[in-house]
Amino acid sequence: MDKYKKIFLKRGKEQSLNRFHPWVFSGAIAHIDDGIEEGDVVDVMGSDGTFIGVGHYQIGSIAVRVLSFEEKEIDGTYWRASLEKALAMRTAIGLAGSAGGNTYRLVHGEGDFLPGLVVDIYGKTAVMQAHSVGMHICRNDIARELLAVMNGSIDNVYYKSETTLPYKADLGQEDGFLYGGASNNVAVENGLKFYVDWLKGQKTGFFIDQRDNRTLLEQYSKNRKVLNMFCYTGGFSVYAMRGGANLVHSVDSSAKAIELTQRNVDMNFPDDQRHAAFCDDAFKFLDRMDGHYDLIILDPPAFAKHRAALHNALKGYTRLNAKALERIQHGGILFTFSCSQVVTKDNFRNAVFTAATLARRKVRILHQLHQPADHPINIYHPEGEYLKGLVLYVE
Repeated sequence: MDKYKKIFLKRGKEQSLNRFHPWVFSGAIAHIDDGIEEGDVVDVMGSDGTFIGVGHYQIGSIAVRVLSFEEKEIDGTYWRASLEKALAMRTAIGLAGSAGGNTYRLVHGEGDFLPGLVVDIYGKTAVMQAHSVGMHICRNDIARELLAVMNGSIDNVYYKSETTLPYKADLGQEDGFLYGGASNNVAVENGLKFYVDWLKGQKTGFFIDQRDNRTLLEQYSKNRKVLNMFCYTGGFSVYAMRGGANLVHSVDSSAKAIELTQRNVDMNFPDDQRHAAFCDDAFKFLDRMDGHYDLIILDPPAFAKHRAALHNALKGYTRLNAKALERIQHGGILFTFSCSQVVTKDNFRNAVFTAATLARRKVRILHQLHQPADHPINIYHPEGEYLKGLVLYVE
């Protein structure tokens, strides 16, 4: 008797899966076995009945997220082996066990061949996030194996998926600790300390994906007047201060973000008068600034979360960058980012090119930035390359 129920594809719809792309779209399905429920593990079969892969079934455009292209049982042994491979990579690149920090991403969904799962490590606490019903159902098994794989380096597993699971699934999900119950929520990144709001914060509580780009910003900050727009936890602001900036201003429309930024600055640089934080709309603040800053960071939230919003998102990126380019000092440096998955590198670069034209400034690209190594991109899943950035020198 077969272990899992089956989903059969239409003829000719196997090509992307034969190239190891991990998604099965609903339009590719010919028929499914009776009794399959959302979150079930299913076998994906070609139109001729040959096995293709095993994964989690979900109602929606992406109908199956493939966990393995080999016939495997998705059990504790599978989760442990997958987590061990993820940890081995972080150890190989010098993040796991690093003396300079205890903050990194252990599992990055499709990038670690675990679509629908994110695990971030903050010291002794792992924050786990499910983006699929299947991963939600398996959360306790995964957490148990995670503790075993980490072998004493973590004590706590916090589950944070209220905002990432499909709301139509009606899972009644509540965030909370699956193991432990840490009260210390201070993470260390490259020797700097940050409060991590894994209870109510965005993502898992901190934007780990900007770690390398914050390090680069630090190198450019000496003697500069820095403006950090959409500051959230103030990561770029803290790095700029350590880099020797003359002043650092942090701006966010969220009063809670401003409070968190100020806490992080005070924890690393107590009583330092170089920093000030402002709760304000980004566009209004940029309208008023007029040549005050010579290093600006634009790291907005995703302007487009689905393809239908792409056109308006690109207009938004153009408008935002044009304002910054118009007002930055001559010889200034602009760090500008997009974290929208549907915005390609070319889309983003064209939006910034248009902004430079509108601002009528001479602009040179110094760096083209992306997500760090602990947010790997599955070579068969190019959609995983979501973070784009440019560092510009503005005459």
